[in-house]
Amino acid sequence: MAERRRKFWGWGYEDQGPNLEQKQHLAARMAKRFGLGTLELTPPPAESELKLRAPRVSAPDSLADICVSSAYERVLHSYGRDFRDLVRIFRRDFSNPFDVVAYPRDEADVVRVLEWCDGAKLAAVPFGGGSSVVGGVEPPARGDYRGAVSIDLSRLGKVLEVDKLSRAARIQAGVLGPALDEQLRPYGYTIRHFPQSFEFSSLGGWIATRSGGHFATNYTHIDDFVESLRIVTPTGIIESRRLPGSGAGPSPDRMFIGSEGILGVITEAWMRLQDRPKFRAGASVTFKDIFAAAEAVRVIAQAALFPANCRVLDPGEALNSGAGNGEEAVMVLAFESADHPLDAWIARAAEICKAYGGKVPDDAIKTRTEADATHGGAAGAWRNAFLNAPYLMDTVAALGMVSNTFETAITWDRFADFHRQMTQCATQAVKRVCGKGSVTCRFTHVYPDGPAPYYTILASGRRGSEIEQWDEIKAEISDLLIKLGGTITHHHAVGRYHRPWYDRQRPEGFARALRAAKRELDPHAILNPGVLIDP
Repeated sequence: MAERRRKFWGWGYEDQGPNLEQKQHLAARMAKRFGLGTLELTPPPAESELKLRAPRVSAPDSLADICVSSAYERVLHSYGRDFRDLVRIFRRDFSNPFDVVAYPRDEADVVRVLEWCDGAKLAAVPFGGGSSVVGGVEPPARGDYRGAVSIDLSRLGKVLEVDKLSRAARIQAGVLGPALDEQLRPYGYTIRHFPQSFEFSSLGGWIATRSGGHFATNYTHIDDFVESLRIVTPTGIIESRRLPGSGAGPSPDRMFIGSEGILGVITEAWMRLQDRPKFRAGASVTFKDIFAAAEAVRVIAQAALFPANCRVLDPGEALNSGAGNGEEAVMVLAFESADHPLDAWIARAAEICKAYGGKVPDDAIKTRTEADATHGGAAGAWRNAFLNAPYLMDTVAALGMVSNTFETAITWDRFADFHRQMTQCATQAVKRVCGKGSVTCRFTHVYPDGPAPYYTILASGRRGSEIEQWDEIKAEISDLLIKLGGTITHHHAVGRYHRPWYDRQRPEGFARALRAAKRELDPHAILNPGVLIDP
């Protein structure tokens, strides 16, 4: 039986995603929505079209059994899954591929690969699931490197040890989300960390990028789950001590959480686990606008109710996902527990929503068990749209549309003015650059001190100029975002695409400290050059 292969031109496996009829239906909807003529679908590139430069280096004999240099593997690992990546793929732009892809089987192999790269002056880029949307897994375009190697950690994919008393597990970093959840299931555990990329992202990738999951109100970032780490660097192996908490100086784990592969390759982590939920309660609540919903969300977040999910979709976002009629904002509210029914929690949250004009369904105030929980209604529509969205991105690129997102976070006291200015700026930029388009917003995460607004742009593009159009829009909105005090990225990492604005957000003293850590751990600057700091 043939091995199931990942698409090198889009999200998922080659047998997944919309069929031709569904793509044509999406094209017709886009054309009608924006008053465009017929939108033609550019076919994805075939493997026979992968005309790449010859590899500049070859793996030494000692590593030959874990290294490959086929065109398919080199292209698959050279791009993430951002709009810019997909457009370049559909343009047949394969001008800067990796030379070699290494598949280490264990930590000793990781050490040997890094020793080779360090000695031969080769750029080395860790690769988890390849779901980066910030240019975080591609080879460097500049530098005096003799070649570039992608280190794919997918063979380090096991749960190695479970500590039931402490409710933690030692896990290899290359395991993808679904496989991790299945390995923990027999123990009755889960990490309960579900980014949108869950299907094709790895534990090590979550840690390296400070990933945020979509059960996103109580435990949000992967930081909350890391108990200790083991990292291979060019100058040696670092392992932090397993502890529930510590005041012994700056946390060594925190130095590597969010380091995006520039300091070392994460090979293992002890992770805090949760019991699998048995009780659920949820509701889809409508509000007159996003500001009314935001007030209710703020009070819920500050009331220590700790919902598992408390997202807000503005009217346009609700319409696009099938969760609303386009005239009201929608709050997707959910509670869950492995220990107790949730009637009191959902009832209090419903009271808060009603106090701010929210309309709560009559049957919402009821705990459901795992067996009878459903994903219907507006919340189910949002969930399905959320999980299916990545599968549509290569079709959007094939249609020549401009579609991308930017996410941030801001404190509650500044949110209203921040949202008005950002929406106005993005809307005007889309109109000027693209002529026709839309800007929608949702809260992906909420905290007691502020929300994480996530803005989606969909606009008509000019064939051959889609990246340039997006770059112009992105520069304008990012400049304003930094000026108004937001973060350039809340949960998608910095990579290469956010670097100019991260440089402005990051305190200069911290930048010097990060460069010093880079010099000590990676003295020849081989690890993911160009990400976070310059080599």
